[in-house]
Amino acid sequence: MIRALAPAVALAACSPTAPVEHAPGTSTACQESCAGDAGDAQTIHSQPAASLNDAAASLVTATADDAGAVNPLPHESDGGASTQPKYDWDLPAGFPEPAVPDDNPMSFAKVTLGRHLFYDVRLSRDDSMSCSSCHEQARAFTDGSRTSLGFSGQHTPRNSMTLANVAYASTLTWANPLLLSLERQALIPMFGDDPFELGLRSDAELETKLAAEPLYHELFQRAFPSDVAPITTRNAVFALASFQRTLISGNSPFDAFLYGGHKNAISAEARRGYELFNSEKLECFHCHVGFNLSDHVTYRDKPFIDRPYHNTGLYDTDGAGAYPEPNTGVHAVTGDAKDMGRFRAPSLRNIAVTVPYMHDVSIATLDEVLDHYAAGGRKLSSGPHAGDGSKNRFKSSLIRSFELSDQERRDVLAFLESLTDEDFLTDPKLSDPWRTAQ
Repeated sequence: MIRALAPAVALAACSPTAPVEHAPGTSTACQESCAGDAGDAQTIHSQPAASLNDAAASLVTATADDAGAVNPLPHESDGGASTQPKYDWDLPAGFPEPAVPDDNPMSFAKVTLGRHLFYDVRLSRDDSMSCSSCHEQARAFTDGSRTSLGFSGQHTPRNSMTLANVAYASTLTWANPLLLSLERQALIPMFGDDPFELGLRSDAELETKLAAEPLYHELFQRAFPSDVAPITTRNAVFALASFQRTLISGNSPFDAFLYGGHKNAISAEARRGYELFNSEKLECFHCHVGFNLSDHVTYRDKPFIDRPYHNTGLYDTDGAGAYPEPNTGVHAVTGDAKDMGRFRAPSLRNIAVTVPYMHDVSIATLDEVLDHYAAGGRKLSSGPHAGDGSKNRFKSSLIRSFELSDQERRDVLAFLESLTDEDFLTDPKLSDPWRTAQ
């Protein structure tokens, strides 16, 4: 049985819940995306990084019991690669080059097209919202909401993850180990119906809407010059993915301190907080490590892709490790009890502006996040989710209680605040081009 890739947050989170049922006229590319989300997540923690789309395709073939092989996206052209100049990433110090699928090489023309699409309300059924509705630049491409609203008023079950440095994510969303490429992921909020997000119903609907805008005839032709009829759903998601790979944040005060050698770029408190962050007392660095402060990272020429997930003891609703439905983590994909409550550790970059916190935004402030980890898990004494998460039998062994003095707490918070990249939050190259043109 193939299980459906149920959309959860615009460009953010998803989990399979039911057999695939597509309305008449549903996007072919979307149907293929849904077919790819099944099977055992335990088999893919390390995998060669040559092509993210190829990896996704191999997973589909291996796990679709009664469907046979399904290509992740139709291969209609060379992605415009034949006539495009080499892409210049202009990366921050300490950042490797992102991994890019072989069938969707980067180009400035595709990035420009993708930026227009990202901010275009034509990508929703009633022209009421765009990708940027749930991913605001000033909030590091989150939306600050507990859950996001789709065009029809339906809520998503999780909050919108930041898109900062999403190019380096080894899987997408909070807890789907089978969702490997931005190209595939973009189809979920566009065409998914559980819940409806952007609410598109077919390739033809999207392509007709885009073709009605004169500017797109020029932008699509530049981005995909070898295509006779370039305005297609496939090319739209390829361009969206290309733009998202440019959402790179690495110019915070902390970066100036660590990579630029400017000792006074961050305060003495923040420097002490950084030391605490990397101490065995707090254990933070095990999951929030490296240039992106996350252990869930890939990049070009990395020989293996690590895809760890962690149960941090947020819940234990039944005394046997349960998390509240439908947010049970990787367990929602695999059905394996050991995956209960396991979620991806997000990057901590720009963490001060991506409130609220955790997959279900159940923690309001960074100070309260420290309380959770200092307790070794969260105890809820009342309410529908009452239980002692610190005793969750599936909790990571790295989540252990610790004590912080008032000064140490201020130090850690100062370090976390030093990770805010104001240039990224205000960069006009990442902003709404439609508003700029008005």
